[in-house]
Amino acid sequence: MQLRRVHHVAIICSDYARSKHFYTQVLGLRVLAEAYREARDSYKLDLALPDGTQLELFSFPSPPPRPSYPEACGLRHLAFEVDDVAAAAERLKGQGIEVEPLRVDEFTERRFTFFADPDGLPIELYEVG
Repeated sequence: MQLRRVHHVAIICSDYARSKHFYTQVLGLRVLAEAYREARDSYKLDLALPDGTQLELFSFPSPPPRPSYPEACGLRHLAFEVDDVAAAAERLKGQGIEVEPLRVDEFTERRFTFFADPDGLPIELYEVG
């Protein structure tokens, strides 16, 4: 077995409309497919980044809250590459998103910052350009 790349990341949200707006309008991910699954009373939204990596957004009735921010066991955070982290942070701030101060990775010397999705999932912007 040889893993080639991440295909998708799945996120469960508490407010489907709010999260759909955040991931499509604020972050600009492209919608691939959307379905309502009546048996589960659940929406599933397939989103894509330019490199083909996908994000699946799910809604379920009454999901439990995230245990802590961000040091619970399991997924710590979601990170996206950007060319200019300062410009991306300013764009988010212009849309009312609270963004942490920029930091520099002590090992790679690349800039990064964090913000949260509507349910408090930590999201990192990591500068590669």
